[in-house]
Amino acid sequence: MSDDALRIMFCGTGWFPVVDAIRAKLPRGAVIRARDPATPLAEAITDAHVILPSNAPIDAAALAAAPGLRLIQQPAVGYENIDLAAARARGVPVCNAPGVNPDSVAQAALLLMLALARRLPAARRAFAQAAIGVPVGIELGGQVLGIVGLGQSGSRLGRAAAALGMEVVGVRSRSGAAELDALFARADFVSLHCPLTAATRGLIGDHAFARMKPGAFLINCARAAIVDRGALDRALALGKLGGVGLDTHFHEPWDPDDPLFAREDVVALPHIAGSTHQAFGRIADIIVANLARLAAGEPLLNRIA
Repeated sequence: MSDDALRIMFCGTGWFPVVDAIRAKLPRGAVIRARDPATPLAEAITDAHVILPSNAPIDAAALAAAPGLRLIQQPAVGYENIDLAAARARGVPVCNAPGVNPDSVAQAALLLMLALARRLPAARRAFAQAAIGVPVGIELGGQVLGIVGLGQSGSRLGRAAAALGMEVVGVRSRSGAAELDALFARADFVSLHCPLTAATRGLIGDHAFARMKPGAFLINCARAAIVDRGALDRALALGKLGGVGLDTHFHEPWDPDDPLFAREDVVALPHIAGSTHQAFGRIADIIVANLARLAAGEPLLNRIA
């Protein structure tokens, strides 16, 4: 690798297949590496020109460790882990990659809905015991799906659910308490598709669970902190919920021995809602386009800071 090669560091602790998708489309003279999760972030990015944060926290200390940094390119839409003020102070642009995975996320949410409706954890146990015809599940047709967040993934889930005969109601993430309460009271399934903000952190807490229909199902493919973990544990312990489907977790990497994951009314995925070849290919296209713009001194795509 020459001294003037463009050095790109993927900082995340997972989603490493996206690095291969990006590498396949990189221009000559650019090199991408994936950080070893055991290596401290500040040590890994010392010679980087471009960092792809993923789920790594990028704060002022991290920025100070990369004196040659020219671009922070988030390979996803969410950027709550990036200190935008610190990036502005350093004069380093920050960009994200919106609109790359709405179909992938919507389909993962539908997968979790189906898994809960057909009681997949109990079915796996029944299969191991050679029990035939149990457990008994429910059909999605005729059920009410409440979607919190009517962006691209939420809207696409709504269309898919309607095609299965579900009644779909939705509210925007900035909707008032009355609208949210009305949705919780009607929905058999509640699926979260809103960003994590100061307003949505802990949005699904004791108040929300108290207003949900008995036996309602909760799906979260958005951000874990939108749900209050203590309130979730209480709602499950009291039997208020029919089940929970999670693709995003309160701590990542998660503890496989967490009693939450041992419950038969919980279906958990390893944060793969956006992990499809198509979505990763779109991410690679955006990043490669921005690298070309960076080299040419042109305005960057999807710049947020």
